Amino acid sequence: MKPRILILGAGFGGMELSSILSETFGDGVNVTLIDKGDAFVFGYAKLDVMFGRKTLDEVRLPYKNFVKLGVRLVRETVTSIDPVAKRVVTERGSYQADYLVVALGADYDIAATPGLAESTEFYSVAGAEKLRGILPTFTKGSIVIGVCAAPFKCPPAPSEAALMLHDFLVDRGVRQACEISVVIPFGTPVPPSPETSAALVGAFAERGISWVPGRRVSSVDAVGKTITLDDGSVMACDLLLGVPKHCAPDVVERSGMAEGGWITVDARTLETRWPGVFAVGDIANTGTPKAGVFAEGEAKSVAVTLIAAIRGRQDKGSYDGTGTCYFEFGKGQIAKVEVDFFSGPKPTGTFHAPSETLRRDKDLFGSSRKARWFGL
Repeated sequence: MKPRILILGAGFGGMELSSILSETFGDGVNVTLIDKGDAFVFGYAKLDVMFGRKTLDEVRLPYKNFVKLGVRLVRETVTSIDPVAKRVVTERGSYQADYLVVALGADYDIAATPGLAESTEFYSVAGAEKLRGILPTFTKGSIVIGVCAAPFKCPPAPSEAALMLHDFLVDRGVRQACEISVVIPFGTPVPPSPETSAALVGAFAERGISWVPGRRVSSVDAVGKTITLDDGSVMACDLLLGVPKHCAPDVVERSGMAEGGWITVDARTLETRWPGVFAVGDIANTGTPKAGVFAEGEAKSVAVTLIAAIRGRQDKGSYDGTGTCYFEFGKGQIAKVEVDFFSGPKPTGTFHAPSETLRRDKDLFGSSRKARWFGL
């Protein structure tokens, strides 16, 4: 029988792992990739949608275009996971695996922050679409980019949103009538890289953006147009660009795999405590940020282990905990930070100053993965 590999979640991790296995074995393996959605959207593309740079249709990559030899992608919702038996049930049937990889990402717990459901957030596709319709009508008042809890996906994203919002309001001629604030639980915007953080804080000061570190949004009053922070202080907020609390999908919680909110793994091999079961990406507690580039790196490590096992060897992949994040710095420029979480006694980050050249690099980051995964 062909080895059966079941991958839950068609994000960065799931698609990269599927692609490597297809390239290595072709139809010599039976890979099933399950995702409840019908299309992939790069996380950074939500900012393009929110600020009207692109439409949702322009950034959606339909899963029907993900075609790999030996891989079957099914659009179904996972309803139960048995890590002992490596058995998964969906609303349409059940699947049995020799190797199981959980890459279901992180969900948003909107209800965890009182009042957020009646307000606005920009981390979901629907939230970005909603704000796309609101922002062009906003002419004066206070706007808060507010994080409700840590950890959260793509740590530079709130800073990106603030800098892009500044440019957006300047272009519309209403910036002087608007206040922008950033509320974030960290003491710095990008903790592993003091240089990156200093550049962002400097950019905030230059643009008149208020920086509120070490705080989180604990509740929202959409009617009274205020937010309350975790220290009890209250801020005026005519428009919130919220970052919801992140959590493990319910099905992972019900499976008993989550510990402390996430799946515990060996940070190097991504193995869970169940033999033959791995977790990659936002759902895995590796100590690295929740971002696509890290999920992709983790998937490559798991691929080494699976390829060896299928070939009857004991080799194991070793994830290096590194990643490169590109982020919008305003004025049409892109900055970059290269972070390393495992090599030294503490995480480090190397900052590359914003430039137009790095925009081309960011575009290549996206286009190369579109070509690899979707043939575009």
